[in-house]
Amino acid sequence: MASMINSSNSPILCKLLTNQPYNPRIRTIAFSSLSGQKQLLKTAAYTVEFKSLEACKLGISSYPDFEYNAQGGTGTGIATVVEDNELKDHVSVCFDLKTLHIPPLTTATTRFLGLPLPPFLRIDIVPELFQGNIGRESGKVDLEFKAKFLFSAGRIYRAPPLMVETVLTTEESAGKMRSGRGERLNGEGKCRLVGVATVEPIDDVFMNTFLGLPTECLASLNALITYSTSSS
Repeated sequence: MASMINSSNSPILCKLLTNQPYNPRIRTIAFSSLSGQKQLLKTAAYTVEFKSLEACKLGISSYPDFEYNAQGGTGTGIATVVEDNELKDHVSVCFDLKTLHIPPLTTATTRFLGLPLPPFLRIDIVPELFQGNIGRESGKVDLEFKAKFLFSAGRIYRAPPLMVETVLTTEESAGKMRSGRGERLNGEGKCRLVGVATVEPIDDVFMNTFLGLPTECLASLNALITYSTSSS
C-alpha cells in the first residue's frame, strides 16, 4: 500500500486516552481552521468528531464500485498533540468504538450498476480499530481502520466475517488491482478518505469463489472531521 502511517504511539495512546473523561462544556471548530489554534492545542484537552457523508464508493475485486451513501455515520475520539519532533504538526487521534457507527450497505444506502441493492441483501460494518494522525497545518489525515464486514441474504444465508484492515488516508492508496486518491481537510473540515486493503479467504466456499478471494477492496469515503475544545 502506498500510504503508510507512523503510529508507534497510537495503540498506547488509544488505551490511555479512552479512559480519560473529557469536559462536556465544549465549542466546536473546524479541524482545518488550524493556524489560529496552534497555541490552544498545546494546552487544551479536546475531542474529535467524525461524520461520514454521502457520495461514497466501495469496491471489491474486479466488480464495478458500489455507490454508497454513508450519511449518518458518526464517531467521537480523543486527540492529543504528538510530541515527536518529526510529527510536531500532527495530532494523534483515537476514536471510541462504542461511539463509532458506520451505516450498513442496504437497498436504502447502496446502488450497484445504477440500481438499488436488492432488499434482502445487507452488509453490516463492525469497526474494531479507528485511530491515527491528523496534520493540523497540512490537513493530511492517516487513520488506521479495521472492521468486520458481515454479508447476509435475509434469513437464508449469513457469511463468516470478512476482515478489512487498511489506512484511510487523504493521500494516495494503491494496491495491485485497486487505487484511489483522497482529498485533504478543507476549511470546513471536509475531506475524502481512501484506503485499499487485501481481503483474505474465509471459511465459505461460495463467498471465496464469488469474490475471488484473496482479492483487494477499495473504500472512498467523504467525511467531516471537527474538534471541540474545552471552554474552561
